[in-house]
Amino acid sequence: MTAVAEHPTTPGPDEPVRPEDSGGRHRVYEGCHRQYDGRHQAIAGPEGLSVWVTAQSSGPVQRRGRYLPESVKHPARMLPAIAAHAVHAYTQPGDLVLDPMCGIGTTLVEAVHAGRDAIGVEYESRWSDIADANVTHAQHQGATGRGAVIRGDSTRILSLVPAALAGQVALVVTSPPYGPTVHGLVRPGADGVAKFDNAYNDGTDRGNLAYRDLTGLADGFAQILAGCYTLLRPGGVVVVTARPWRKHGQLVDLPSAVIGAGIRAGLTPVDRCVALLAAVRGGHLVARPSFFQLQQVRRACTAGTPMHLIAHEDVLVFAKTQKSASSAEPKCSRCESGCPEGTSCHADTGVQGNSGRRSG
Repeated sequence: MTAVAEHPTTPGPDEPVRPEDSGGRHRVYEGCHRQYDGRHQAIAGPEGLSVWVTAQSSGPVQRRGRYLPESVKHPARMLPAIAAHAVHAYTQPGDLVLDPMCGIGTTLVEAVHAGRDAIGVEYESRWSDIADANVTHAQHQGATGRGAVIRGDSTRILSLVPAALAGQVALVVTSPPYGPTVHGLVRPGADGVAKFDNAYNDGTDRGNLAYRDLTGLADGFAQILAGCYTLLRPGGVVVVTARPWRKHGQLVDLPSAVIGAGIRAGLTPVDRCVALLAAVRGGHLVARPSFFQLQQVRRACTAGTPMHLIAHEDVLVFAKTQKSASSAEPKCSRCESGCPEGTSCHADTGVQGNSGRRSG
């Protein structure tokens, strides 16, 4: 991971700076990001940065006026700057962007504001309605891209999305759920702090991936990515944000599970970056934790368990690559064929390839 670049002076609140080109990996199109730069103030640095400076302003500030107020009720919202960075880095105006688990439509809103077209799938009708309203709100604000939201189960995405879109998607941006309950929102009261808007649906509909264990979540996510593979154009990119979380004190390695799901879906991992959830001020990170993150860290430290605040999400980048016939199967150096692992060489058995025929 490349270090975050320091500036001679600390960037001011109104100082727009832009995400950098990274040698073709994050393609930056001149003149395309002025709106992104002004809103999210990503810090400039050397080429090849793998750190996305996406929390120079807090989530509420990033959403203020750009999203409808009820959007805050979703239990796990992606930072708009993360979606915006991915859209600007991996697409050009007019491209099609997809989010198969779109929630309140963050990916779609940032895409249409950037002049891209976008389509999202959302399992829960409550959030799909808000996502649709957020896209309409963006268009009323002057967004030039077109957006659409489909209500349905994205593990069957190919039955939901029009068949004509197969091979047309330039970029997929999404994030898997972190279990059925998350931090949500808090309200102080006479009896202490009350938590609300912290769960997917009411707990009765277990069709949401959030209610599966890690293995079930990874399997379902692999199904979603396999459908996305069909919808992607050749060379299309998938960006997934994920981070480990603790369950009963044990760290759950969600990023590794996502990488495995992507590979099973036929995608090729091409990059692993960091999207900061902390601001950069004078070369230092300024954490933006939730109330419950602070509480958990304080309790752990009091109990003698070292723990730090979460300062970033992993950004896992995959691509739809074309595999040539010659590279699809490893060649044996002796018989120039594909010898199955753990068996004798075909030169010894007289078998050509995997057909079971004997050589004449």
